This record gives sequence, C-alpha cells and structure tokens, in this order.
Amino acid sequence: MSVAVEPENAEPQEPERLSSERTSSRRLLTRVGRGLGVVLLSLALLAVTVLIMLPKVTGSQTYSVLTNSMAPKYAPGTFLVSQTADFDELKLGDVITYQIESGKPGVITHRIVGFGFLQTGEKTLTTKGDNNDVADPQPVREIQVRGKLLYAVPFVGFVANALGNSDRSLWLAVGAVGLIGYGGFTMLREVRSSRKERQSA
Repeated sequence: MSVAVEPENAEPQEPERLSSERTSSRRLLTRVGRGLGVVLLSLALLAVTVLIMLPKVTGSQTYSVLTNSMAPKYAPGTFLVSQTADFDELKLGDVITYQIESGKPGVITHRIVGFGFLQTGEKTLTTKGDNNDVADPQPVREIQVRGKLLYAVPFVGFVANALGNSDRSLWLAVGAVGLIGYGGFTMLREVRSSRKERQSA
C-alpha cells in the first residue's frame, strides 16, 4: 500500500494563502488608521494652541487678511494674531494693525516704514503695504494702533471669515474639540483592535 506524502516545500493551500493575505491587509489598515489618528490629533492640538490658546493667553486680537497689500508674505486668507505693544517700542519693520479712523472698527495691517511728528509734537508712524508702491497717505497716531503682529497662519483666515467675527472662537473651539475627539477615538479603536489580534494569534 502506498501513502502520498506532501513535499515539505509544497505551496500552501489556497485558503491558507488568502487568510494570510487578509491578515496582512488588516494589519496594514490598522497601522494606517493609527497613523491617521495620530496626525488628526496632532493637527487638532496645533489648531487649538495656535488659533485659540495663544491669542487668549497673550491677550491678542485676531484678524484675517482681505487684500493683496501685504502679499506675498501675508496674502489674502492669512490669519493674523496681533498683540498689544508699547507705542514707543515700535520700530522700523514692525507689522502693525491700526484703525483706519480712531474709534471705528475698520483696520489695516501694514509695515512701519518711518516716523514723524504732528505740529503738537505727537509722534506718528508712517506705514506701507509690502505690495504697495507708495506709503499710506495718513500718518498713524498712537490711539489708532491695535497691536503688533505676533504671528501669522496662512489660509486659516478664509475659514475665520466664513465663520464670521462673532462666532469665530466658538466654531474654532468646536472644530478643534471635534478633531481631538475623532483622533482619540480612532487611536483607541486601533489599540483595541491590535489587542484582539494579539489575543487571537
């Protein structure tokens, strides 16, 4: 009587091969999902820090660039954070945000290119947009200055404009919390999935 013996180097059966491929695919998807969760969580934390926490902690005001006067460095859609600064400490090259007319909400963010004095002896600033050919026609008085540029974030201003001024902080906070929640949920789900795989292995 003869007995058939499978060679040691024989190819694995098709079901076993498919099972191995599925396991590899699941592991790859798990790693990708975990990586995506980490990225989303990191972005959310960065957004909360840069767009909400730092402006609050430093007592800064936030603005969005609407025109090309400061392009290309501060193009339309740039999110600006301006911090209160001592008028006498402002220097050439500083980027400031100031009221077009004292007491009115309209503001401009331009660079200081010179200094001057009124007939009363009051010190003034000469400003100019980086993308403009000439300086601004009216000198800027201390009472008009709202702050000096602390930092800027490209493109975020488009979102801020869409949200509007009144609910901007609320929606930024909601969005950031949502991202953090999603990132945390994704990471937790992938950790549980990895544990189940190890237990079943």
